[in-house]
Amino acid sequence: MKRVFYFIAVFFLEIFSQRASAQQSTRLISNWEFLRQDLGGVWEAVRPVKQGDPESVPLWTKVILPHCANERDAVDPDVNYYQGPMWYRAQLKISNPYKNGRTILHFEGAGQKTEVYVYTTKVGTHVGGYDEWTADITDAVNIFRQDDSLVKRFKGKVPVVIRCDNSRDLEMMPSNLSDFNLYGGLYRYVNLVYEPALYIDQLFATPVVAANGRSGSVNIKLRLSDPGKLPGAQLLVRLVDPSGREVQKTQKALQLTGRDVEAATLIVRNPQLWSPEQPVLYTVEATVTTTAGAHTSRSRIGFRNFEFVKKGPFLLNGKRLLLRGTHRHEDHAGLAAAMTEELMRQEMIAIKEMGVNFIRLAHYQQSRIILNLCDSLGILVWEEIPWCRGGLGGAVYQEQGKRMLRNMIEQHYNHPSVIIWGLGNENDWPGDFPAPTAIGVDQEKIRTYMKELNSLAHTLDPSRKTAIRRCDFCKDIVDVYSPSIWAGWYRGIYTEYKEVSKSEFDKVDHFLHVEWGGDSHEGRHSENPDKSLQNIKATGTADERAGDASLYGGAARASKDGDWSETYICNLIDWHLKEQETMPWLTGSAQWVFKDFSTPVRPDNPIPYMNQKGVVARDLTKKEAYYVFQSYWTKKPMAHIYGHSWPVRWGKEGEEKMIKVYSNCREAELFLNGSSFGIKKRNSQDFPAAGLRWNVVFKKGANTAYVIAREGKQTVRDTIRFTYQTEQWGKPAQVKLEKIKEENGIATIEAKVYDAKQVQCLDAAGWIRLGITGDGILLDDLGTSSGSRRVQLYNGRAIIRIKTNGGSSVASAKADQLPVVFLDL
Repeated sequence: MKRVFYFIAVFFLEIFSQRASAQQSTRLISNWEFLRQDLGGVWEAVRPVKQGDPESVPLWTKVILPHCANERDAVDPDVNYYQGPMWYRAQLKISNPYKNGRTILHFEGAGQKTEVYVYTTKVGTHVGGYDEWTADITDAVNIFRQDDSLVKRFKGKVPVVIRCDNSRDLEMMPSNLSDFNLYGGLYRYVNLVYEPALYIDQLFATPVVAANGRSGSVNIKLRLSDPGKLPGAQLLVRLVDPSGREVQKTQKALQLTGRDVEAATLIVRNPQLWSPEQPVLYTVEATVTTTAGAHTSRSRIGFRNFEFVKKGPFLLNGKRLLLRGTHRHEDHAGLAAAMTEELMRQEMIAIKEMGVNFIRLAHYQQSRIILNLCDSLGILVWEEIPWCRGGLGGAVYQEQGKRMLRNMIEQHYNHPSVIIWGLGNENDWPGDFPAPTAIGVDQEKIRTYMKELNSLAHTLDPSRKTAIRRCDFCKDIVDVYSPSIWAGWYRGIYTEYKEVSKSEFDKVDHFLHVEWGGDSHEGRHSENPDKSLQNIKATGTADERAGDASLYGGAARASKDGDWSETYICNLIDWHLKEQETMPWLTGSAQWVFKDFSTPVRPDNPIPYMNQKGVVARDLTKKEAYYVFQSYWTKKPMAHIYGHSWPVRWGKEGEEKMIKVYSNCREAELFLNGSSFGIKKRNSQDFPAAGLRWNVVFKKGANTAYVIAREGKQTVRDTIRFTYQTEQWGKPAQVKLEKIKEENGIATIEAKVYDAKQVQCLDAAGWIRLGITGDGILLDDLGTSSGSRRVQLYNGRAIIRIKTNGGSSVASAKADQLPVVFLDL
């Protein structure tokens, strides 16, 4: 019940935060039309056309916002994803209640270049797909309404047309060499906002807490809209504590001498400190009252201090905190970047429940909703601008980077979760621009620009640190540096992790390891995950080098020669986490990445165009690795037997097999087919599974295993059922296709590969293509192992779902060189 109330509180805090920054703000979600191509001009979007008139082409489709133009094609195995212009249009009912007030369209993010029109009048433009911006449409609306014929034609509503464009452009961040899609569309919320003639555009709050935590203060500055000449302005500033009690307030006359105003400095005795365990939030409220009306702006803040100790660990509020982190891309199955607030909340709660206290938001400014959730859930943040790969462009490119850095810092300045502003990622990665050196980038040019960004960040916000990842020739410029360490994936073996990390730690004053882990194909498991790795040698280094992400050529490495099983990745993560418990100097790390995401540079992965390093799939289905993290990072008792998505294990009759249990409990007892196999004590340094592993003999056919784990008086239980196959198989000879489930109009079909003797080939990992003809629709292009029409097999099988539409269809499956098979539905 306590957990239910906690998440309800989080929900209402988010609603409050979203709606408090404007006097009247409405999300524009429905009644939009979309066109994924260019027009000859905005007139084609608004010209009068009779229904059925052939001149009504091109055809627009109805959509709801947020909407991404690449919701499906980003992971279509047969095409490149669309990059080009696109249009949206809607007719808005506009009724501003303020005399001489301003009507504004507020964009929380749109990709990647955007133009805004009221009827045919351009009212705003923006370059950059990730920061917030506004278009003031007041004057254009007034002009439109002066034409009675237009008012009559649009029945009193105002036509708004928006052109987005994610075309390739070398002089725009981020680079198309980046390991993620540059999505197009209105993929974050668009809001219709009414403000009085004078309003607070931004509120900046800087909380400071004494080292002993007994006193604090918060300095409050305001940025006003154009103050004009309104007389008699009054300012009221209030500070409210987490329980809703007013702590302090101040009221005074406000001199409108410019946009930026020093509002107040409020003193707080014994402030409650914000932390991942207790993310307590205060509220700052500022109200400006003039003859134009009153405007109130609110922001949540938190009191905390932090330190990256030189050559040492990370401190929060004076105590060591091991940063236990992951990463997030803005991407989801069937939606791409167009995630709803509810989906974002669901994802961030899953991240918190994994035990995370730190996140790097990759590789761009993310939605305000995500930052609000980090504040309220207690997740520290590294957020960065999308200067990612390709080198460094010219004046336009560099100005965009500075603008995006300024916007990110100013727009997310008040969030207590933010501790690091990221200035770039993999900026030593060449490709977009000619360079005078053999390494492909102009190091001095990049160093000069990095220094400019670092200086700008510290000028805008002296209270936080700057950081970059993987650009060794700039590591002396920023406050915190993360080198490339991919032990056991792109280079070397995972048992080198601690040694390599300590070596890199010694090279800088402030070290933080972000990006580690490896890919796993959801549903693929292995009885011997290390067999294919016997040629990989310890190297003493673990960096990712040019070509390492390729599945072809180069030295032996897990990313190319491994089996991409969940089994191997669980072992890799298990080793990293056990080692981190014995590294007292470590600030922390962030595993790459929480959720599988789409990328244009990985067409040959087991799910084409997917980076599969997530511990959850692209639809938030948990992989086995999720529970490895829980077993090390969470306190609530949990236990998970490895293999919930492994329906058939294999081996010889009488052969001992290992069952692993991931649990944070002190002890666990395993039962197999009704018999106890004893109690094991947890020891984090006893690899694998912290000692909670049993070598047992399965019976041929059906097996049931369950575990009872104990932590004091609390017990938790987990059960799995699986088949044990002892028949040996030969070369794949045929595919069988069958329907295994149907409910709510959705049929699930499964393809399995067998040898000539009808024995299932449980190690088959080749390609299979699934299809449909008839009334049904294949639920594919989702970027998941069960939502892709072309996918690598996982243990000799593949699953996909079909929307039957109440009719009849024929499904098909074609695996490698085997004959195609059909199934009547």
